[in-house]
Amino acid sequence: MDVTIIPPDSELPVERAFSLSMTVRTFKGRRDVDIHLFRHTWNPAEEQDYDWDALIGPPIATDSSVSPAELAGSRLVLLESFTREERDLIVDFLTRQYQDRLTAILSRPLTFPIPAGLTGLSQVRAGENIGLVDFSRIRSYTLPIPLRGLYDLNQHKPIIATTETNP
Repeated sequence: MDVTIIPPDSELPVERAFSLSMTVRTFKGRRDVDIHLFRHTWNPAEEQDYDWDALIGPPIATDSSVSPAELAGSRLVLLESFTREERDLIVDFLTRQYQDRLTAILSRPLTFPIPAGLTGLSQVRAGENIGLVDFSRIRSYTLPIPLRGLYDLNQHKPIIATTETNP
């Protein structure tokens, strides 16, 4: 398993600043499925701890305005991320528990300021090929971090390709 922890290039403005993903060898009939991990809940008081004007920057598309709902999505990007300590606990858990099932774990720092207009992972709705892994339902998951993972099967080829036969 390849574990890649990309360090920040400079001092981060907040402690909660790390993204985390894992790649599962086989998952739901697909190979090498990327699952983007995130916190799905937090103490609402934490939202008051941040200087959002300094942490959220202009939108990526400079000719667009950002609605309050879109601004909330960019805030979620930060709130759903992990502290260095949380990240290290999760990486340790994943490497111990799933070393034979995972091909990679990747963590990188967020880029600041976070562009306005992004969508938080918790805002994405599950569907036919987009789904969520709820770690609270996994008996062996005992970390105090509320953890979920988002995957999109459309991004990964099926393990067994189907072939059509003509009669």
